[in-house]
Amino acid sequence: MTTKTLETIEAIKLLKEKSWVDLTHAFGPESPHFSAFEDAEFKTLFTHDDGFFAQRFTFPGQYGTHLDAPIHFVRDTRYLHELELKELVLPLVVIDKSTEAQENHDFTLGVADIEQFEAEYGTIEEGTFVALRTDWSKRWPDKKAFDNKDEEGVSHAPGWSVEALKFLFEERKVQAIGHETFDTDSASDYRKNGALLGEYYVLDQDTYQVELLANLDQVPAKGAVIFNIVPKAENASGFPVRSFAILP
Repeated sequence: MTTKTLETIEAIKLLKEKSWVDLTHAFGPESPHFSAFEDAEFKTLFTHDDGFFAQRFTFPGQYGTHLDAPIHFVRDTRYLHELELKELVLPLVVIDKSTEAQENHDFTLGVADIEQFEAEYGTIEEGTFVALRTDWSKRWPDKKAFDNKDEEGVSHAPGWSVEALKFLFEERKVQAIGHETFDTDSASDYRKNGALLGEYYVLDQDTYQVELLANLDQVPAKGAVIFNIVPKAENASGFPVRSFAILP
């Protein structure tokens, strides 16, 4: 066995000694999803009585914990299968605004919030994956709680401001972002702007984002690594992803 092979094996052993955190919701036909989509359909095609168990799955690419490719919002950009493997494994930074989101369901992360985070944990490094923790994922799998509509039928959910995203990508040169909600933008910003300007901005950076993340409360602010393992569907705008973190 070569030295390089031994190094790889030892690296895997080291990783497996660490704590691993699943950042992904299990999803099915009854799971919360973006309001424009229909419920997923899981159909049994064959049972063990036929000799093997097989199913058909019907759902939009943006279903469950999922990865959005640039083409999802931006014309003439990369599809899912064009993302490089090394883009999908990144140092993970988690900005915890769960208290603020609990107190204000329309909480919108601003530049000042990032600066406050950096004052405590240091500058956000270039090439990182930055996740916004709001603990919205704890509402899963309750559709009503996830939609969080008021008496007038208006949804309320936290998110990123465009200004915060521009600061992260243009000043800190981060690689990608993720969050626990359906959308990048807070519901209040969407109502104000009439469009998902934050989501368009992120994907216009020729990168991806992961939506409906889970268990960010189990990950430290810095030091972990995120893996976003996604099927290589050809010419796809997005797909359910198995995201997980390895802790320091």
